[in-house]
Amino acid sequence: MAKITQDDLEHVAKLGRLELTEEEKAKFTEQLGAVLEYFEKLDAADTSKVSAIEQINEMENVTTEDVMGEKYERKELLASTPEQEEGFIKVKAVFE
Repeated sequence: MAKITQDDLEHVAKLGRLELTEEEKAKFTEQLGAVLEYFEKLDAADTSKVSAIEQINEMENVTTEDVMGEKYERKELLASTPEQEEGFIKVKAVFE
């Protein structure tokens, strides 16, 4: 694997919309290069005799049956809301 260059780092920073100082660029280029070197070491490890592990602790998904609960009237539910409009709960706008 080729060593990461500062141009590579600048490209990644641009994709992430990160503004980096020259000092940060030099530091992160070195650090990212070290991470990639470690991945090379991991890639070189012989894993041919190792089986894939899907779950370590033998836990299972726990689900419950859907059970129909008590029914409420819409008017009854809307009565406890601060604001409502046309039968729906009215909330402040999230997006403009």
